[in-house]
Amino acid sequence: MPSLNLVVLGKQGAGKGTQCKRLAEIYAIPHVSTGDILRAAVKAGSPLGHEVAAIMDAGDLVSDELVIRLVDARFQEPDAQRGALLDGFPRTIHQAEALEALLGEDGIKLCINLEVPIALVTERLSSRRVCQECGNIYKDTDIEAISGTCSNCGGDVVQRRDDQPDAIRQRLEAYERDTEPLLAFYQERGLLVEVNGDQSPDEVTIAIKASIAAKGLA
Repeated sequence: MPSLNLVVLGKQGAGKGTQCKRLAEIYAIPHVSTGDILRAAVKAGSPLGHEVAAIMDAGDLVSDELVIRLVDARFQEPDAQRGALLDGFPRTIHQAEALEALLGEDGIKLCINLEVPIALVTERLSSRRVCQECGNIYKDTDIEAISGTCSNCGGDVVQRRDDQPDAIRQRLEAYERDTEPLLAFYQERGLLVEVNGDQSPDEVTIAIKASIAAKGLA
């Protein structure tokens, strides 16, 4: 069976992580989030982690070369042999071209773009709180955020520094500059599908599944 490799695009806060986790269960392929990989390096406290931390805190993007190496290694793991959901990669045309070179003929089957207004993603990001241990996400009005304790693992629930106003603005500016050209890149290849992300999570999942089925991929 051909690999089901899917790219999920959308502004920060568009709901990519939520949808990828759902789709990973539905299609039995791993959710490959470069953000999680990079944050793991930061948590490990290695020299590379310190470098990544400074970049992420500033709201900037990590270098293409570093991210490409991380993704290449991830695709070598056994659970990715049937495909993967790519969340946070590619972010630039250069990364997209490198991804094509990595995957060869058995490459990307579909690029799903979650379209959400800037005002809404800004609100989502600024109100987001994250468990430092397990990565569970909460709103700032949730009891876990107010108490600072995760109900899943007991870890500390905090606001990430890249979810603060100045970093949010820089992240969205970087997205518009570097990532939006990818829409044309995948459109030219007949792989782009636009999905309205300003719906309930269930409605977004249904729309994505319908797009995948319409292409005869599952």
